[in-house]
Amino acid sequence: MQNASLPRRLAAILYDSLLILALMFLATLPFVGMRGGEPVDPGYLSYQLTMLGVVWLFLVGFWSYSGRTLGMQAWRISLEDKNGKTPGIGAATVRFFAAILSWLPFGLGFVWQLWDKDGLAWHDRISGTHLIHHPKS
Repeated sequence: MQNASLPRRLAAILYDSLLILALMFLATLPFVGMRGGEPVDPGYLSYQLTMLGVVWLFLVGFWSYSGRTLGMQAWRISLEDKNGKTPGIGAATVRFFAAILSWLPFGLGFVWQLWDKDGLAWHDRISGTHLIHHPKS
């Protein structure tokens, strides 16, 4: 098996982003309801933490349960630890926060994969996990 390429990773991220946006929309509804239908101020800490929690639950839940999100399934990639196993909640959580760090400098942590000798992004190295591409048989 080979490491997943950057375009394949980004395609899976795009797919999952659409699903996460739908979940965030649903998680926003109670906040709108509590405000009597008025828009939610995105600066509220409780709202920000709820949105972060939704994204964390989606990604870490899928990664630690099956090793792949719905977008990763569509692009035939899976997440493994150094032993070739599905990572646990701890490693998946480390990967989640490390991936946020990879996005902060304009996605440099992701693009780093192009220069890394093992084809790993920053969050792959930090979490001890990596994405594997499963080609069609």
